[in-house]
Amino acid sequence: MKVPAIDYAAVFQALPGAVALVTPQLIYADANAEFLRLRGLPREQVIGHFVPEDHPEKAPAEPLLLRVLASLRQAADTGERSIVALQRYDVEDPEQPGARQERYLDLTNVPVFGPDGRVSLLLHRAEDVTELIRAREVALALQEAMLPALRPVGRHQAAVRYRPAAEALNVAGDWYDLVDLPGDRIAVTVGDVVGHGLPAAGVMGQLRSALTAASLVAGGPARALEVLGLYARTVDGAENTTVATAFIDWETRTITYSSAGHPPPALLQRDETVEFLNQATDPPLAARPEHAPRIQAVTAFREGAVLALYTDGLIERRGEDIDTGLARLADSLARHQADDPEALADAVLNDLLPPGDATDDTALVIMRL
Repeated sequence: MKVPAIDYAAVFQALPGAVALVTPQLIYADANAEFLRLRGLPREQVIGHFVPEDHPEKAPAEPLLLRVLASLRQAADTGERSIVALQRYDVEDPEQPGARQERYLDLTNVPVFGPDGRVSLLLHRAEDVTELIRAREVALALQEAMLPALRPVGRHQAAVRYRPAAEALNVAGDWYDLVDLPGDRIAVTVGDVVGHGLPAAGVMGQLRSALTAASLVAGGPARALEVLGLYARTVDGAENTTVATAFIDWETRTITYSSAGHPPPALLQRDETVEFLNQATDPPLAARPEHAPRIQAVTAFREGAVLALYTDGLIERRGEDIDTGLARLADSLARHQADDPEALADAVLNDLLPPGDATDDTALVIMRL
C-alpha cells in the first residue's frame, strides 16, 4: 500500500495547541494559527522578529519575559526540554478593545535537532490553562470552606495548616479535624482523598463530617475508622482514602491511635526523641474486598510533648524513599521543639516545603500535649 505524503506544514498550522518555532538566536521562524490567535498579533508582527519584540507591552526586565528567554536559552544550550509553568499573562479582551484579560499559560520549550546533531530550532508551546486555574480556585474555596477553623480545644494548644500545591492545577482532598470528646480528651485526625478538584473536595467534606460524628460515639479510633470505612463504601470516590486518627487522653497521658493506610503520626518527647506511631496501620478505606475490624495501639506521653499529624505532601518526594522524608520531619520537630504550636507549624512547613516547591497538597496539625 502506498503511504500518502504528509504535509507537515499543514499539520503544524492545524495543531489545536499554540506552537511556534524559534531559532537558537531567539528569532521566530514560524507560528501556527492558534499561537497567533493566543498572542492576538498578525503573522507579520511575529515571524522574523526577535522574541522580546513579540511582547511590546512588556518592559525588557519584566519577570515573565525574562523567564521565557531564560527557558529558551536553556533549551538551546543544553539540548533538553525546559518548562516555564503556570505563568500569568494579560492579553487584550477580543470582545472589549482596550481592556485586558487575565490568562494563565504553561510554557514548554523543546529542542529540535538538525542533521548535524545540533539544536536547529526550538519548539515553543504555550498552553492556555486559565479554565483549569479557575476550576482550581473554585475547588480550593470549597475545600477551605469545609475545613474547620481552629477553635479552642479545651485548655490545650494546637495549630492547623493547609497548604495547596504550588503548581498543581487542581486541589487535592486533604483534610484535618479536631473534636472535643467527653472528659479531658480530644480526637485529632488528618485524611487524604484520592483524586483532585471538586469531586475530591466533595468526598473530603462527606468523610470528614462522618468521622467527626463517629468519633463522638465510638469507643476508640479503630471503631471510628471501622464506621467510616463502612460509610466510604457508599460514597463514590471515597475508595482508598487514607486516614490517621488519634484520641488523646490527658487524664491517663496516653494516645490511642489507628491508621487507614496513612503516614504515621509523629510524637516528639521532651528529650527531643521522635517516635512514629506505626503500630496500628491497616489498608485505606474500602480497599479490602470485605469489611473487617481495624486495629489500634496505645502509647504514653509526658507533659510538654508534641503530636504532629500530616498528609503525605509534607514528606513524600519523587524519587526519594519515604524514610528520608520522615527523618527530615523528625529533625525539624526536634530543632523547633521549644516553639509554641503556631510557630512550630510554620517552622516545619518552611523546613519541609520550600516556597514554590510543594508538588502536593499538605495538611498539618500540631498539638502540644
